[in-house]
Amino acid sequence: MTASTGGSDATASTGAADAAAAPGWRRLRWPLLGLAVVLALLPATEPLRAAPVKGDNFIDAQTAGILDIEGGECFSDPAYLARAGDVVVLYRSCDDGAYNQSYGFLHVPDGPWNRPALAAFAWAGCERDFQARWGSRDESGLDFYPILPTEETWANGDRDVMCAVHNPEGALGGSKLPLAR
Repeated sequence: MTASTGGSDATASTGAADAAAAPGWRRLRWPLLGLAVVLALLPATEPLRAAPVKGDNFIDAQTAGILDIEGGECFSDPAYLARAGDVVVLYRSCDDGAYNQSYGFLHVPDGPWNRPALAAFAWAGCERDFQARWGSRDESGLDFYPILPTEETWANGDRDVMCAVHNPEGALGGSKLPLAR
């Protein structure tokens, strides 16, 4: 009988402790539930990221997916894609948060591989085309960069440079190609 009385006393004291804690729990229940919802949503949001420096080595002809992008199409910044097991560039609708848009192609004259000369040719040609379309960087709020062949793609006959426009402040917010006049 002593054991059963001890058990009853333990239950009675636990019930009293729960009753004493209940008012505090009721006050915290909704804030804690709200916090749980916010914490559950955090992994689903895209983390803030620093704006990448978009130069002539940001994307090259060997970046997976870039050769699928055609003139006027928009695309993502390069990012690791687990299902591809590589860093890739993906086509993305210009209205759907794209960060880059192809606006022109330059054909490089044949010759030996010379990266500095290729980069100079690409920057000059893409800048001429950029200025013809948008004027200056300051006027348009846009910037550009060339996408170059690599030494390996050059050896395989690749002589094309893609020119890409981007918004230094983030996503493009739609196609940036000016309408034909």
